[in-house]
Amino acid sequence: MKAAYYCGDRTVEIGECRVQSPSADQVRIEVAYCGVCGTDIHIYLGHQDRRIDMPQVIGHEMSGWVAEVGADVKGWTVGDPVVVRPLEACGACAACNAGNGHICQNLNFIGIDSPGAFQGSWTVPAHTLHRLPDDMPMTLGALVEPLAVACHDVRLGEVVPGEKVVVIGGGPIGLLNALVAQHAGAEVRVAEVNAFRLQAAHALGLETVHPLEEDLVSYVEAWTEGAGADAVFEVSGSQAGAEVMTKLAKVRGRIVVVAIFADAPKVDLFQFFWRELKMCGVRVYEPEDYDRAIELAASGALPLNELITERLPLDALPDAFARLTAGTDAVKILIDTQGE
Repeated sequence: MKAAYYCGDRTVEIGECRVQSPSADQVRIEVAYCGVCGTDIHIYLGHQDRRIDMPQVIGHEMSGWVAEVGADVKGWTVGDPVVVRPLEACGACAACNAGNGHICQNLNFIGIDSPGAFQGSWTVPAHTLHRLPDDMPMTLGALVEPLAVACHDVRLGEVVPGEKVVVIGGGPIGLLNALVAQHAGAEVRVAEVNAFRLQAAHALGLETVHPLEEDLVSYVEAWTEGAGADAVFEVSGSQAGAEVMTKLAKVRGRIVVVAIFADAPKVDLFQFFWRELKMCGVRVYEPEDYDRAIELAASGALPLNELITERLPLDALPDAFARLTAGTDAVKILIDTQGE
């Protein structure tokens, strides 16, 4: 079996997988697919090097099967189809004691702070597992983690039927936010400047606007008859997105900050005062978001397969990172960790 190791300086090397037998409270998983996500790209670009013990396997958007079960683990057997919610909380900090272990102050994000899923065999704490339906394709299972992000975002964004929602940024997480908000009954517009992503949004049945070709503020004002959007999701991680988000929301509207910003952006705080806006930061997910994501994926209610640009073997991961960094010809690339 193989594994992909991030070595820093935009370098990913393919080597042998170090198979680790599970301890008493762990399981070992045979990984089927692992998607390349925005966080992985941040790592590839060196933005998270302080958290990485290089060379390290990264990746966390996965699906697979239980291959080995620790001595104290109950409820799981070899062959069970699973995904991993890759969060290990300390259980002792203020956030954990307040019931917010998903954003633990000492959080081990598995796949960043400890080894991840770009490998054929992956050993993780048993409490991180969620069961997939037996008939769910493993390709679809690999989309559960990013879909759970979107379920968390839309839930904390308090989106309800009939609202008008703007999603700034049409990458995979932006598109999933748009799909989940639309499924919740909202009218949605996706603002994106990349032609390939605009085309992908159209293929998913989403309405779009190109901010470099049409003034986004004027567009939203016309769409909402001068009221402004009920909720705005900033998923681009760009300075332009941070600047415009507060200009799009209605009086007492909601701003949901989803993106990871490499540098602290400038934000028009006057609009928060003037319109009495609310801003919510959203990070990762909670167990209920995973359960909802699995339910949505299994229902067929969302065109999730349309997000998958292609499936590649692990050897092709370095090239996949380069392509996704350029952002020109792919939405979601899945890595077949078992394929040659």
